[in-house]
Formats: sequence, structure tokens, C-alpha cells
Amino acid sequence: MSFRVAQTADVAPDAIIGQGSSIWHLAQVREGAVLGRDCIVGRGAYIGSGVTMGDGCKVQNYALVYEPAVLEAGVFIGPAVVLTNDHFPRAINADGSPKSAHDWTPVGVTLRRGASIGARAVCVAPVIIGRWATVAAGAVVTKDVPDYALMVGVPARRVGWVGEAGLPLKETGGGLWGCPETGAQYRQEGETLVREV
Repeated sequence: MSFRVAQTADVAPDAIIGQGSSIWHLAQVREGAVLGRDCIVGRGAYIGSGVTMGDGCKVQNYALVYEPAVLEAGVFIGPAVVLTNDHFPRAINADGSPKSAHDWTPVGVTLRRGASIGARAVCVAPVIIGRWATVAAGAVVTKDVPDYALMVGVPARRVGWVGEAGLPLKETGGGLWGCPETGAQYRQEGETLVREV
């Protein structure tokens, strides 16, 4: 076996687990889920049916990733994060009958390459979290997040920009922002940020 599954983990037989991945104690990976290479699913985390994770993703302890979420390569999901999948949640229908899986259509959260979601944050589907964006711990995301955005609060709002190294960028003038670690330069265009080539 080219991946590791803890004895207490519950992994569906048809889930696809990439080489070098690890699924830790009490985690659950549901039917049809696809995990890329070198992924980590932490203790007690939940990966829903049909969720797709790219290479190098980390889902920390007790995070809940509900279907049909899509995580591109290098996504970080902090401890106890929740990615929702229902606009109008109810346990029963209006007539009092129990709601079944056929009574609603799940909607998903998409996280683009390198995005990071801090501990106990909630992403309310459907939203797209842009490439290399960072959502701070405890934030509640209700709208799409641009690439490189630093989001905080309830509801989450952009308070700055972060680079691919994860550090807040420093404004250098003329609409340019710089990374204090790598020296990479970014140009702000309205409410978006683009890395300079």
C-alpha cells in the first residue's frame, strides 16, 4: 500500500487515495472521494462523498469537508473548519416528513490552489476561495474571495493581501505590493491582485 490509513479510520472501499497520503485516527473518507498524492486527513476529520482533493492538501483535525467540495492542490484546511453544502437546511419537509438525500441539492465550496482556511472558520456554500487566499481563524465566508486576499471577521471581509509564502504583503507604492520573505511583487487592479512576472 502506497498510503497510510490508521486502523480506526473509516475509508470507503471505492475512495481513491493518492500515493503518500495519510488518513489519521477516527477520520472518515466517504464513497467516491478522491484524494491526490501526499494529502493528510487529520484525526476525526470528515471528507464527504465525491469530494475531490488535489495533491498536497492538508485537512486538519475535526474539519468537516462536505460534498461536493473541490480542493485544488496545496489547500490547507485548519482544525474544526466547516465547508457547508446546503442553502436552506432543514431536518424535515414542510409536511413534517423526514428530509432525505433526494429532497435537496447540495452546493459546494471550491478552494483554489494554495488557499488556506484558519481554525474554526466556516465557508458557506456556494463560494469560491481564490488562489493563495487566507481566511483567518473564526471567520465566516459568505461571498467569493479573490486570489491572494486576507479575509477576517463575521461576515468575512478583505483586510489586506497575502503572498504565496503566506505572509501579509507590504504596499510599496504605485499599486504594487511586495512579499517580505520572497521579494515577489504583486499589482493591485481594483479589488484583485495579480503577481508580476
